[in-house]
Amino acid sequence: MFDLPCIIFAGGKSSRMGQDKALLPFGNFPSLAQYQYERLNKLFSHVYLSAKDRDKFNFNPQLIQDPLESDFAPTAGFVAAFEHLESERIFVLSVDTPFVDESIIQMLLDADTTHYDAVISKTSSGTHPMIGIYHRSLLNQLQRMLNEGDHRLGKLLSSVETHYVQFPHEAPFSNLNRPNEYEEAVSRYNNTNK
Repeated sequence: MFDLPCIIFAGGKSSRMGQDKALLPFGNFPSLAQYQYERLNKLFSHVYLSAKDRDKFNFNPQLIQDPLESDFAPTAGFVAAFEHLESERIFVLSVDTPFVDESIIQMLLDADTTHYDAVISKTSSGTHPMIGIYHRSLLNQLQRMLNEGDHRLGKLLSSVETHYVQFPHEAPFSNLNRPNEYEEAVSRYNNTNK
């Protein structure tokens, strides 16, 4: 079991989906958020959902609440997570990436050292800032970004000690931003879990 906290980011606007994707049904669960929470609880000793609103979930996860006045942006979740937890590093995963599995997480952890500020997934399509490990050493910069309304994680990662782990396959990293991507993911899940 992985001993660093896992933070599932489920507080976005889901504007391209047209509805809150964290609440869409997935697998045998009433919501994608609950699917991710339950499966990751089998891998990590501590799992948290990062979101603005506890009441939107129809189950009772450990929740780290974003500042209510903050933008819908990951920086709010990062700051809240590091302020809420004592851990020196956290594993982060966007709620809409249900195919990131234990082997991917293990590879990221194996690549991590105290020398890095972040260890981030990378594929041929680019980097995946919401699938990786972030260290507390970034907290001051994340607080500044949040205060300034600057939410460009790529810019942050390019200016600090970031290690990118290259993965050969795109499929595990696909995120469900649009209705057709969600439908494809549900079909893929159902076909592999018959």
